[in-house]
Amino acid sequence: MEKSGKPRVAIIGGGISGLAAAKELRWLEPVLFEATDSIGGVWRHCSFRTTRLQTPRPDYEFSDYQWSDRNDATFPTHIEILEYLHGYATHFDLWKFIKLQTKVVEIRSIGDDRETWFTELWGDKGRTIPDQPAWEVGVVTGHSATVQWYKFEFIVMCIGKYGDIPNMPKFPPGKGAEIFRGKVMHSLDYCKLDEDATKELMKGKKVVIIGYKKSSIDLAVECAEANRGEDGQPCTMVIRTLHWTVPSYSIWGLPFFLFFSTRFSQFLHERPNQGLMKSLASHLLTPLRRGVSKFIESYLTWKLPLDKYGLKPDHPFVEDYASCQMAILPENFFAEADEGRIMFKRSSQWRFWEGGVVLDDDTKLEADVVLLATGFDGKQKLRSVLPEPYRGLIVDSSGVMPLYRGTIHPLIPHMAFVGYIESVSNLHTSELRCKWLGRLLKGHFQLPSVEAMFRQTREEIEVMKRTTRFYRRHCISTYSINHSDDMCEEMGWSPWRKGSWLSEAFSAYNNQDYKEDKSE
Repeated sequence: MEKSGKPRVAIIGGGISGLAAAKELRWLEPVLFEATDSIGGVWRHCSFRTTRLQTPRPDYEFSDYQWSDRNDATFPTHIEILEYLHGYATHFDLWKFIKLQTKVVEIRSIGDDRETWFTELWGDKGRTIPDQPAWEVGVVTGHSATVQWYKFEFIVMCIGKYGDIPNMPKFPPGKGAEIFRGKVMHSLDYCKLDEDATKELMKGKKVVIIGYKKSSIDLAVECAEANRGEDGQPCTMVIRTLHWTVPSYSIWGLPFFLFFSTRFSQFLHERPNQGLMKSLASHLLTPLRRGVSKFIESYLTWKLPLDKYGLKPDHPFVEDYASCQMAILPENFFAEADEGRIMFKRSSQWRFWEGGVVLDDDTKLEADVVLLATGFDGKQKLRSVLPEPYRGLIVDSSGVMPLYRGTIHPLIPHMAFVGYIESVSNLHTSELRCKWLGRLLKGHFQLPSVEAMFRQTREEIEVMKRTTRFYRRHCISTYSINHSDDMCEEMGWSPWRKGSWLSEAFSAYNNQDYKEDKSE
């Protein structure tokens, strides 16, 4: 990697965020390191046979690369999404920047950290890109154990919150998987199995699935389908925390976007730095905000057999939406439950015994296979490659990554993080932040002081805390338009992206609203 005269930029990770970063920074000829043999991130390595997108097709596309069949009302499969991402990489000639099977194992800081740490301005005297390399990146290629080192002025971390490192439950001695006679598998390992292997794993077996989010729901459906027939066994979901599930993007015949994805609907919700009058309005609109949540809950309770199976959450629907935990149900999920092939058990704690798992009321569930849909430890992925002192700065005292505009850590210079905050469409969230980052690196605007960036991130975290108990997921779905407005203003764009006040108030915002035009 010879010096080309341009600042050298590394992008780590070839998922959606990494591809968006490569496209927006292609003028810098970046180097994109992808540890596996394919781009696609979680869509390539953490998807099951039945995995589909949670978002309608037109709401999950790049602003300058539309789906060829964007009017298709079905949710795309993970295979369709991978084909779409490959088309994007080819269309924008990104393959020349991508190095597959190159795993970043370590990052080192070059120079005196004290020169850029705990200073008033971010980076080298407020400059986004320094004159000299700031980082060394250690990479292993293919099956080689030899670490090769490369120097870069700037790094964009796009390794994401999901995949790679499973979040494994911990148990006291004698109560963990070591005493279980059956097979224990995390969803990450299940993803690596082909269709025949998954059926062989579950067919005729007593399967217990730990979890009740999208992955566990998909696992339960695949387990039920594998166990159709006379020798089939029911699959049991052990649920620690209930979450609201949605059968479609329609509530009592009204399109779902009306409730959360327009300026008018988001005006009901608190936002960071909203001022005295907006704070007062937000307080006065509390009954209406709760009414919207109740309206949606009434539909879901009527439409789905939540009471029948004891699956109605105790918390309001808006808390799950505000934490990006609303799951779209597969069509046959409750049909399989009605046939007795999916069963449900509530338990705040659980542990293993020789023949299966034990719930918090000491009920013993027999099992041949225990599947752990317990999520991933994305922050540990970052800690595993970042050097000190930055490794210890990844999260603050609230357990959230303090990222200004969801991209810049105020105390980690010359590095950006894309893909670590969530919204209803994570593709949109990542792409807009990459556009913002590209203009930052071009010098179109400057970052505020470190303290000002921290004030902004603290305010966002406080808003999330007041909105949902699940705030650590760092989801901006209830104020996503306002978040985008702030970024547009910094980029010199008009924050109002539609053609009329009526559209601004009542039309859904999506990626197509953030296309660039000649005036921008």
